[in-house]
Amino acid sequence: MGYLKLLLVENFKSWRGQQCIGPFKKFTCVIGPNGSGKSNIMDALSFVMGEKTSNLRVRHIQELIHGAHVGKPVSSTGSVKMVYCEESGEEKTFSRIIRGNGSEFLFNGTAVSRSAYTKELKEIGIIARARNCLVFQGEVESIAMKKPKERTQLFEQISNSGELAAEYAEKKNVMQKAEEDAQFSYNKKKNVGAERKRAKIEKDEAECYQMLFEELRVCRSQLQLFQLYHNEQKISFFKDKLAAKVMSVDTKRIAIANAEDTVKARKKVLGKLSRDQQHIEKEMKSLEGLLNQKKSQYIKAKERTSHQINKVDMAKKALKEYMKQQAKREENKKELEGELIDIDKAWRAFEKKTEAETLQQEKDVLLEESQLNKYKELKELMRKRVAMWIQQQEKLQWEQKADQEKMSFDKRRQKEIEENIKQVTEQIEDHKNRVQKLQDYISSCSKSLLEKKQEEEMLTNEIEQSKQRIAEVNEELNKIVGELHNAKIDVYEGKRQQMRAENLESLKRLYPDYVFGRLVDLCHPIHKKYQLAVTKLFGKYMTAIIVASEKVARDCIRFLKEERAEPETFLPLDYLEVEPISEQLREIKGTKMMIDVIQTSFPPLKKVIQFVCGNGLICETVKEARQIAFDGPRRLKTVALDGTLFLKSGIISGGSNYLKMKARYWDEKEINELKERKENLINELKSLLKIQRKETDLKQLQAQCQGIQTRQKYSQSELELTEKKRLSSFTTEKSKLESELVNIQSQHAMLNEGVSQRARKIDELQRKINEEEDSVFLEFCEEIGVQNIRVYEKEHVQQQEEIDKKRFEFENQKTRLGVQLEYISSQLAKEVNKTNTLKEFICKDDTEIVHLKKEEKNFLQMVDEVVAELQQLRESQNVNKTEVAEAQNQVEKSRTTLLALNREIGKLQKEAVAIESLLEEKKLERHNRLLECKLCNLKINLSMGHLDDISEKELGTGTESTEVTADIFEREQAMQIDYTSLAEELKDLQSDKEAESHLAQLQQEVTSKENVLLKTAAPNMRALERLQVATDRFQESADAFEACRKEAKLCRQAFEQVKKRRYDQFSQCFEHVSVAIDQIYKKFCRNNGAQVSSFIKQQSHEKFQIIVISLKEEFYSKADALIGVCPQEDDFMFSRVLTLDLALYLDSNENERQMKHKKSSVKI
Repeated sequence: MGYLKLLLVENFKSWRGQQCIGPFKKFTCVIGPNGSGKSNIMDALSFVMGEKTSNLRVRHIQELIHGAHVGKPVSSTGSVKMVYCEESGEEKTFSRIIRGNGSEFLFNGTAVSRSAYTKELKEIGIIARARNCLVFQGEVESIAMKKPKERTQLFEQISNSGELAAEYAEKKNVMQKAEEDAQFSYNKKKNVGAERKRAKIEKDEAECYQMLFEELRVCRSQLQLFQLYHNEQKISFFKDKLAAKVMSVDTKRIAIANAEDTVKARKKVLGKLSRDQQHIEKEMKSLEGLLNQKKSQYIKAKERTSHQINKVDMAKKALKEYMKQQAKREENKKELEGELIDIDKAWRAFEKKTEAETLQQEKDVLLEESQLNKYKELKELMRKRVAMWIQQQEKLQWEQKADQEKMSFDKRRQKEIEENIKQVTEQIEDHKNRVQKLQDYISSCSKSLLEKKQEEEMLTNEIEQSKQRIAEVNEELNKIVGELHNAKIDVYEGKRQQMRAENLESLKRLYPDYVFGRLVDLCHPIHKKYQLAVTKLFGKYMTAIIVASEKVARDCIRFLKEERAEPETFLPLDYLEVEPISEQLREIKGTKMMIDVIQTSFPPLKKVIQFVCGNGLICETVKEARQIAFDGPRRLKTVALDGTLFLKSGIISGGSNYLKMKARYWDEKEINELKERKENLINELKSLLKIQRKETDLKQLQAQCQGIQTRQKYSQSELELTEKKRLSSFTTEKSKLESELVNIQSQHAMLNEGVSQRARKIDELQRKINEEEDSVFLEFCEEIGVQNIRVYEKEHVQQQEEIDKKRFEFENQKTRLGVQLEYISSQLAKEVNKTNTLKEFICKDDTEIVHLKKEEKNFLQMVDEVVAELQQLRESQNVNKTEVAEAQNQVEKSRTTLLALNREIGKLQKEAVAIESLLEEKKLERHNRLLECKLCNLKINLSMGHLDDISEKELGTGTESTEVTADIFEREQAMQIDYTSLAEELKDLQSDKEAESHLAQLQQEVTSKENVLLKTAAPNMRALERLQVATDRFQESADAFEACRKEAKLCRQAFEQVKKRRYDQFSQCFEHVSVAIDQIYKKFCRNNGAQVSSFIKQQSHEKFQIIVISLKEEFYSKADALIGVCPQEDDFMFSRVLTLDLALYLDSNENERQMKHKKSSVKI
């Protein structure tokens, strides 16, 4: 029997460094004070035997390292090594080393996997899962307190019978299924036997029924042959009639083609004449321009000649005048000398008169020379001061005069416009009456076509709208596909996301008032630039589901478990503990609170956002985020716009492509709308393509309406011409005149207002001028004793000025006469020279006149030539206009002829369509007859073709003439029916009445036989086949039952074998434990510690090795060895170990027993 020899620990829990615990005897007891580390020996053994970390009184495996419990691990690794000694003396070592977040297993110094390590432990009797060699504190009590079912699971774990549970369940299911299959096969065999018996009875009934049915089939065949024969006769008749109509239509089409060619030829002639006319008009315009140019040149030449002649005439007249003036000047010289003498006499008389008047006015105020000078100075000063006002006054008076003239002109123009409006209104009323008459005429023509026209318009609009809509749908569809492609979320949404969306919808249906949706759907950032940052900070809560309460969340989790759905995160509003917001963080420059950049329309969601974001801050750059997070008085949680997150713990998490892709979820609502719109557009496109197939019906309907539409053409064109061009032009002209009238009236009012305002301004300026004049002349007026300067100027200054003026006139006149006298004397000498020069000039100009008259004659000849050529073109234009009018008449006649031919061919086409409809009905009747024969299995002899070639689609009278039906009729036309079995008297019928009479007789015969057959119970016509099938099925069911029975037997045997193995393992373990417990219980009671220790010591020397942790003296005094554990303090407590071999202190009885068992153990 092997045993544990040594336990080597290194930096494990309270054991510092490398320490050796042992050697261990058959019965070893561990003692020591409380807290010294005794239990850590148990933990070390459990650790090296593969026990889970959770059962070693720690949360993480790193906490097993010495010093880790106070945050000061002495090493990054720790280990436990167990030395096991076999009965043969061979030693095996089992080691487990702590590496990072895991552990490494070694067997005999070689690294092995956990499974291999566990296997090696199992070979020496240590089962890690069963913990068969570890008894923890309270373990015995917990086993005693277990329920029967739990205790059974414990025995299954110890005995390893639980490993056979899956195989047991599988074999049991297979056995039950095999037994169910065997029972099913037996029941099936029993049912098939009864079915075979019924089939034999039905076979006899079917043979009798078949005879009656055969007679009915013969009668039906005769009836169908009769109807098909006469149907073919009608088809031949309608074909011949249709061919004649088609021939007539073809003849008319040839005539229409010829008429169209005539119209085209005449239009071509008309076009050529129109182009010639345009060419003539173009040449006329060119000649008129040339004529104007030549006329201008001729007029200029004529004016130059006339000017030169006038110039010569004037020169001659001037010469005569000079001669006369020369004589006059001599006379004037004498007269001036006499006038000078008269002036001197008059001046002296005036001075005498003035002195007399001055003496009479001595009492009046007279101005001295200084006062007069002062008056002139003040007058000049006043002119300078009011110069600007005088200028403004003159400008306003000029503007006043201009506006008054414009007002009179506007009054005349207003009367003219009112008269024009009256005339245009009369023209509009006349044209409206004309339009009303044309509309009434067109309405009367349209009533006969109303139904077909409405149908045609509806069908046309439907097809056009479908085409237009198809283009729009395709364009919109391409746009949506492009947007989805740009978003990279088109059809790549996996089943996982779809299932999650469906699960959320299910939860909303179950709890409509308590499940609100996902966090990403209920809120969004205030700007797109914050999407990455918000996505990063939301983290796993981004797709969390918001619910009202914790109870609802638990119910939702239960629902997801039942549905085996993916796990979801739930945020109950009543369960969240929210961190208070620090208002001081809002004052940090360059940052924003995360809760401030997220907006939602759902107020309760603010609590969730506060829970998820906390006091997180958003910064513009990574540098700012790092500085604010770590450089302040306390650490903060920050995130940059690119998604880089800085946590308080110092962890930095950067952005990634996955983060960018995840941030697209904010646009998921828009993407979902695009997807839904895409599906709707695809469905709409399918329905629109169906509508487009109705173009064939539209063409046929248009052909029927073409003839009637032509009659409305000319009336409609006249109506459009009157309504759109003439009436519209008059209406436009009226609106322009009315607008012009309104403008003139408003302009007149504005001018009137401006005149009034300007008059007030002129008066105001005059008032200012007077005030300024009064202020300037105030002292002067007081000095001379007048009220104001204007009174003085009117009375005194004016008189003095008149005297001065008179004196000045005398002086000027005398001076003037003196100057004139000198001037006349000098001019007499000059005029003699001028007379000679003028004579030379007249001679030169006479020569120039001759040259100019010749040039004038040349220009006049050019003008006459251009006028003659222009007259010739005008004559050609008149001839061309006559030819154009005649060509237009010819075109109109050709159009009338073409219109008549179109009417005739329309009528023929209608008749052909009617005949074709009758022919289609007969073909349809033939198809339905043949189809009836095929479906009723009526055998009709065919000389060509086969009934299987007939389409099984039944065509009604309203079936559209599509390519499918045409193909069906074409295939059936190739079939030739053999009418030899039809009686001759049924073929040689002359009239439709005889045919109807014989048809009624045949139908009556078929009806009577059908009634007889109906009264007979209808048996199963496949009774013989059914009997054969039933026999085959009976044999198959018998074979299947035998096979299932054997299979069930084999499955039961396999199940019994597994059952027995599982029962044997469990029973063997249970019986062993039961017997052992009875023996132990009989040897000692609960409170007898000495007996317990004696029993354990005895068993340890006979059956197993035991290591016990105990502080009871009566217990550890019986041990073979003691291991003492004592604490020692340094920076923190660590354990030390002492070993004592008690074999040296055993009594004589124990020595004898020890010597007895030396052979069965190895001395340590």
